[in-house]
Amino acid sequence: MSSIDPIIAEIRQEAATTRRMLERVPQGEFAWKPHEKSMALGRLAGHVAELFTFAVPLAAQDELDFAAGGYSPFNPATASELLARFDGNVAEAVEALGALADETLLSRWRLRRGEQVIFELPRAAAIRSFMLNHIYHHRGQLSVYLRLLDVPLPSVYGPTADETA
Repeated sequence: MSSIDPIIAEIRQEAATTRRMLERVPQGEFAWKPHEKSMALGRLAGHVAELFTFAVPLAAQDELDFAAGGYSPFNPATASELLARFDGNVAEAVEALGALADETLLSRWRLRRGEQVIFELPRAAAIRSFMLNHIYHHRGQLSVYLRLLDVPLPSVYGPTADETA
């Protein structure tokens, strides 16, 4: 068993949960925001869908520099586009990470913005922190948005007021 196998198992498990949340995002409410400083619902859902793309630089590069530019936020136009992008990103993430050797997981990985180093961690820790925890954080935000819109919430780690586990 490779050291990446438990992480990939977690990705598959959490991706299924995240997809159930994304399936509930009402297309007609993509522009809705709970507060003027908040992301719009469609943008937040798009961000949750795009976060698995971080697996590629985590697997293939020793660092990611936000100052290099090239980032264009994913703003889905439709619910089907949102889910298709999510599914593709999850598949790409599993493929990219699945190719990592154990010694690569222990190598250092750095996130920077130009000369500013945001963090430097062993690659396995960066996968958990930068990608997975980031997804869980925004998925939690998404659940609050959906609750405020009276959208029934799916079970995540147990039953919700709307759905049993």
